Amino acid sequence: MTQHFLLSAKARTISLKAVYQMGEDKAYAVFRVLRWPETEGEAVCPRCGCCDAYGIPTRRKFQCKACGHQYSVTSGTIFAGRKLAFTDLLAAIVLFVNGAKGVSALQVSRDLCVQYKTAYVLCHKLREAMAKEQAGITLGGIVEIDGAYFGGYVKPENHKDDRKDLRFAANRSGKRQCVVIMRERKGRSLPFVVASEGDAVPLVRDHVGTLATIHADEGTGWDALHAGWDTHRVNHSVRYYDEEVCTNQAESYFSRLRRMEVGTHHHIAGKYLQAYAGEAAWREDHRRKSNGGQAMIVGHAAMASKVSRQWKGYWQRAA
Repeated sequence: MTQHFLLSAKARTISLKAVYQMGEDKAYAVFRVLRWPETEGEAVCPRCGCCDAYGIPTRRKFQCKACGHQYSVTSGTIFAGRKLAFTDLLAAIVLFVNGAKGVSALQVSRDLCVQYKTAYVLCHKLREAMAKEQAGITLGGIVEIDGAYFGGYVKPENHKDDRKDLRFAANRSGKRQCVVIMRERKGRSLPFVVASEGDAVPLVRDHVGTLATIHADEGTGWDALHAGWDTHRVNHSVRYYDEEVCTNQAESYFSRLRRMEVGTHHHIAGKYLQAYAGEAAWREDHRRKSNGGQAMIVGHAAMASKVSRQWKGYWQRAA
């Protein structure tokens, strides 16, 4: 019997033990390679692009010989102004990718022995870096599209006579939102947060090629897709699979996102729902890569991302 990839040794190529055994200097060298892969870790001035710099080893900084600008390996990235050691940053990335259904900020806080606020912002910065991979792509081939609703939970009243029928929209919370996933067969995934499934049709026009074949369910919101694409529908009230037409990969994505919500984060609705939806899509797209490979992808994305305007100084604004 063939062993599942996630259970094999090939899926485990990095661990927290290995991260802390490598020490601060080797972790710093890893971040240098992630920041400047073209020069194999040799410093490149972010201001003028000069590759010639003086090293300031006591401060782990560089000074450009051309323009005199001082910078560090994290200058201008989402880790700019960091206070954590490089081993802790690398360990945080490993913890983050190791959670198949996500990892809570509380767990990261306890594992790294940092404040919850630090872990919360750090996790969201990693999600922001992950989302860069999904920007500007166009899906093709067979694309499965489906939607699911999150948030809007209303606690039932104590007495039966006071309870409302939550099947009616008027009795549900206004925070209820729809996550729509567009997923290529054996390819990439794009999630979007909209009010209802039908509102995602313009997004489909922007992100799905006209030569693609779309598979969707019987929801009336998808009727407009027949006007622009070769669209096939499957009636889930009758069957889940109809002559190779299905939305099983879209349902697999929602299975992961639901378990992230119920088992890990407990509440992912509201203005941050898009961030969690993007994280679930990233995990689905990279599920066949080793955890070491995933950590390097996230680390490179983080070092290639600019300073986060949303999360820099988040708690100071929220206070």
